[in-house]
Amino acid sequence: MSGIRVLVAGASIAGPALAHWLRRWGAEVTVVERASGLRPGGQAVDARGVTREVIRRMGLDAAVRAARTETAGAHIVDADGNVLETYRADDDGGDGFISEIEILRGDLSRVLYDHTRDGVDYLFGDRIAELTQDPDGVDVIFASGDRRRFDLVIGADGLHSALRAMVFGPRERFVRHLGLVLAFYSVPNEFGLDRWLLDYQESGRSAGLRPIRDATRAMAMFTFPAADFDVDYRDIEAQKSLLRERMAGMGWMAPRILAHLDDSPDFYLDQVAQVVMDRWSSGRVALLGDAAFSSSPMSGQGTGLALVGAYLLAGELAAAGWDPEAGFAGYEARMRSFVEANQEIGRLHARMLVGTGTSTEPEWSPELIERAINGLDLPDYPGMPDSRTTAGSPITSSAKS
Repeated sequence: MSGIRVLVAGASIAGPALAHWLRRWGAEVTVVERASGLRPGGQAVDARGVTREVIRRMGLDAAVRAARTETAGAHIVDADGNVLETYRADDDGGDGFISEIEILRGDLSRVLYDHTRDGVDYLFGDRIAELTQDPDGVDVIFASGDRRRFDLVIGADGLHSALRAMVFGPRERFVRHLGLVLAFYSVPNEFGLDRWLLDYQESGRSAGLRPIRDATRAMAMFTFPAADFDVDYRDIEAQKSLLRERMAGMGWMAPRILAHLDDSPDFYLDQVAQVVMDRWSSGRVALLGDAAFSSSPMSGQGTGLALVGAYLLAGELAAAGWDPEAGFAGYEARMRSFVEANQEIGRLHARMLVGTGTSTEPEWSPELIERAINGLDLPDYPGMPDSRTTAGSPITSSAKS
């Protein structure tokens, strides 16, 4: 056991994934989450390319596949429901528009939590209130009044990261709005939806329905252009009012889907944005996932960046003997190009949807897409167990040559 004490802020995907790897390296891990529990539902997230290998190395391939939406593909439809275009889940070797491994964000979060909960200290309904670091550690005061000292603190608390604001500065320095807003919420499946996602687009807006594992329900999806975004991301009623206002007059089945807005238990709305930072660490504090390098849902790779980043961050720290300067530097060096490729994909997709693209902008080149999906070689860290190692157990294998 390393005896290293690590605090991770955020229990969605990046946080529990990092906890998984840190625990296997022998660290003592605490995850603090301001919500009272795991958030259900949410958008469907994909595992493509190198991300699938990370899941395999975690030993979670079977569990993740068992929780898939099992979406067969997507139909782009007109206002009368006629199919205009079709994309299949097995296109491009399972790495296409609809990924072979597609899972609701909340379901993936549950898989990761269930596989780490016995070896990780989860603190729900709490948050970091104050943080002070020195050369040897970090003193943390929680909102509950609890005080603890850690060797390292990692912020995996999303686009609106409170830890990022506390350590690196206000969100305006780092968050780049891409001109879109998106919303998700589950609805009764009264639309005859089977295993196919339906997507309707009109005047820069989109409405859609996607299948989920519970065939009696479906996930509603909306996007609309917005030059700016000033609605409080925690004010649900204001968000619902904004969605109704911006989707007024939308064709297809949009009015029927919107009629379920007030009945949904899992409504979510937020801006489509990226986080761009010169550094993802400061002293003994570092950032991971959307908190550090959100590529936006338009990239289709936000979850992949979180999972790959968790593997690299834990591995680089362990390889550096838990020295934060060397470990964080190695993590950034390995991740930076992969992040930049996925952020470029996200920007191109957003520009296409809002109609601001120009002929001088980069095209969706095969090289860029390949770099965004597979453009990172996963190192085999000394002592890294194979996929047969029990998830959540500390590493005990001897170092590889």
